[in-house]
Amino acid sequence: MSATVASFAERIASREQSELAPSAARSYPARRLTPEPDSGHRTPFQRDRDRIVHSKAFRRLKHKTQVFISPEGDHYRTRLTHTLEACGIARNVARALGLNEDLTEAIGLGHDLGHPPFGHIGEHALDELLQRRYGVRFRHNEHSLRMVDRLENDGRGLNLTEQVRDGILNHTGGGAPATLEGRIVKVVDRVAYINHDIDDALRAGVIDRADLPADEIAVLGDTGSERIETLVVDLLEHSERAGDIAQGEQVGNSMLRLRAFMFEHVYLAPGAQRERGRIETMLAALFDHYSEHLPAAQTEGADEHERVVDYLAGMTDRYAVRAHSDLAVPRGF
Repeated sequence: MSATVASFAERIASREQSELAPSAARSYPARRLTPEPDSGHRTPFQRDRDRIVHSKAFRRLKHKTQVFISPEGDHYRTRLTHTLEACGIARNVARALGLNEDLTEAIGLGHDLGHPPFGHIGEHALDELLQRRYGVRFRHNEHSLRMVDRLENDGRGLNLTEQVRDGILNHTGGGAPATLEGRIVKVVDRVAYINHDIDDALRAGVIDRADLPADEIAVLGDTGSERIETLVVDLLEHSERAGDIAQGEQVGNSMLRLRAFMFEHVYLAPGAQRERGRIETMLAALFDHYSEHLPAAQTEGADEHERVVDYLAGMTDRYAVRAHSDLAVPRGF
């Protein structure tokens, strides 16, 4: 290790020791699947953040649906804008709790890289197709990890740190992230998408403000910014008291009930589902085609179902439409 690298690492380690909470993740030593020299001007988690932001999968998020398929308007969220909003809230929480902001940011930026096209509909359709043909499930968090481990960088992966990989894998589902920073992202992911999806649903006319559940709105707030503020303050107060990432019973349960409302009245409602049939038909046709005509393997040793999923889940909405059109429309038209 050069003197410059050693000096930077020592300075950061000293600062973290004095400024971060005892339970915060430390930036050094870097724990990667393949050891590599440290940078002389970025912490290991900063390097992970940069590798994620410069990845192809991250750039594709701008053309992947969050909730509404091809909305007529410039202000609806995409997977990319959701990622940025969630990341900003998570980093704010990490700073207020004295935790590692760089780790929180890297997990937040990478957590949704494995999402397929067409939002909730696309994920559900791909999961059903995989079960029917191969007897396996599709989980976007697992595919996000596969994306950074095996698919990016021409199949070499990004060689991210163990803590970032763990946070990406466990940001949803039953597993608990090993770090407090990962647990922040797991909670804040919901805080972000519930509130910005309400905003988009109101804009789309799928629901009216009067439709929002009164009891939950009374607890959390009338506007998106008020609700996020309530949720963040509650998270900070209870996390500091518990020595873990925790929500208060009243606010936490209100958020869960609001999430249930969103699934019933927005995510699974006709307004957001009107394209469901066509999307399922399109993805089924692409799935069947690529199952019979496997795309070139992006990684050595990939199973048949992995190769199909790697190709389909990596598509943006518009690329999937174009690929289906290429299959369905006779050449020459």
